[in-house]
Amino acid sequence: MMKKSGKISFLLFVIFTLAVSLFPAATTKAATLSVSEAIRTQNGSTQELEGYIVGKPTSASSVQTSSFSDDYAIALADNPTEKNAGSMLYVQIPSSFRASFGLKSNPNLIGTKIIVTGSTSAYFSHPGLKNVTAMSKSTGSSTPVPNEPEEDSEQAPPFGNYEGYYNSASGKTGSSLKTALHEIIDDHTKLSYSAVWDALRHTDEDPNNSNNVILLYTGRSQSKTSNGGGVDQWNREHVWAKSHGDFGTSMGAGTDLHHLRPTDVSVNSARGNKDFDDGGTAQKEAPDTFADSDSWEPRDEVKGDIARMIFYMAVRYEGDSGELDLEVSEKVSNGSAPLHGKLSTLKRWNELDPVDDFERNRNEVIFTDYQHNRNPFIDHPEWVEAIW
Repeated sequence: MMKKSGKISFLLFVIFTLAVSLFPAATTKAATLSVSEAIRTQNGSTQELEGYIVGKPTSASSVQTSSFSDDYAIALADNPTEKNAGSMLYVQIPSSFRASFGLKSNPNLIGTKIIVTGSTSAYFSHPGLKNVTAMSKSTGSSTPVPNEPEEDSEQAPPFGNYEGYYNSASGKTGSSLKTALHEIIDDHTKLSYSAVWDALRHTDEDPNNSNNVILLYTGRSQSKTSNGGGVDQWNREHVWAKSHGDFGTSMGAGTDLHHLRPTDVSVNSARGNKDFDDGGTAQKEAPDTFADSDSWEPRDEVKGDIARMIFYMAVRYEGDSGELDLEVSEKVSNGSAPLHGKLSTLKRWNELDPVDDFERNRNEVIFTDYQHNRNPFIDHPEWVEAIW
């Protein structure tokens, strides 16, 4: 007869065997990926990877290797002397790790091998790693690593960065803040309306499929080349309806990328020049979008995007230099007046739908590669309440 201790040992053996067979992931640590492997694994999964710091990304194809402008991102490669951006992985650094791994604060980290854990997801429309939870030097040298990322790790950079971009707005509120922001973002580099096509292919690129763009109202991922005026093609939507001020497609307000987005042709037509507000009937091709006779309610995922685009236009165009003075209104049915509503609804949408990575990346691409001005309400959504 088996002794009691033997029975316990046998029972523990059976439990361990079952655990290993049922939950192998719990007993086997996932392999650390190389940079090239992580580039091929852009599926949003959480991965640990190892690579050399080779610079700071500034766009999908350019990387700073000296005179670093901020601490918000690094580029990793399998080779410490890598110069080809296509062989690099872009890592978005949350605020909790910037002091230790940001290159503006630590330029001597160039060439250092590190281990990073995060989700494999495009950054700057380039293979990347985001939602980072751990960073350490591969050599084992001590670098403080918090147990959890700070809650604001995915928020926009703090006030006063972008190499002093917003310095002149510091401490201001109300009309003084609005005026200061106007002076900062005014006189941007203007595009022709035909150039907008190619620009939107870049600014609104699907982070999971570089051949596609994301359509604003439907959320559909669609081929970049399927643009035009036909059914189910995409065209250029003026979020601030161009008839509200009758600026058409003229260079300036009519071609400003900060409010131009790719949309399904028929959905764009259904929206027309309606103001924004809650309520109405679900749209056939955009079932999460609602409309009535005088207003348009987009899907929840872009309500904040819409609001921040409208607020940008009201600050960028203030009536100087021969331009229109665009203003946000509490009314709907604004017709051809240079007004867009509804103010109270747009303010609420700004709160309900926070800034996301797609919106931040879009702002960065417009700033870096096209207009060289920013939407301040993406960088600082709290300024909506400070002005209105």
